[in-house]
Amino acid sequence: MALIQWNSTLSVNITQIDNQHMKLVELVNTLHDRMKEGKGKAALSGILNELTNYTVYHFKTEEDLFRKYNYPQTDAHLKEHDALVQQVVKLKADFDNGKSVLTLDVMNFLKDWLTLHIMGNDKAYTPFLKSQGIV
Repeated sequence: MALIQWNSTLSVNITQIDNQHMKLVELVNTLHDRMKEGKGKAALSGILNELTNYTVYHFKTEEDLFRKYNYPQTDAHLKEHDALVQQVVKLKADFDNGKSVLTLDVMNFLKDWLTLHIMGNDKAYTPFLKSQGIV
């Protein structure tokens, strides 16, 4: 069973952002599946790297929209993005350096930061971007 089930509660009703969120959910689920299958460090590191890179790409998409339309909460949202990226980068570095392993606790952390960020901060910008004609 997938660690994260995509459903309407995770949708921000902006197609481009929802598609990217679905990809992030897919990557977290793939990492979780490979961990449960006992895949080696190289395979897990590759997925962690893809998750890190895609997270940065996704955040840039959001941030570009915020700047283009002068979203009033841009600074606060960017601070959260920076903190989340730092956490994921540290997780990957610690994993690559043998300082940590992927456990259910780590996977739950990834699940929580993704779902809580979407359902909290991301849903907060939806009305603003919708008012700017973003669909």
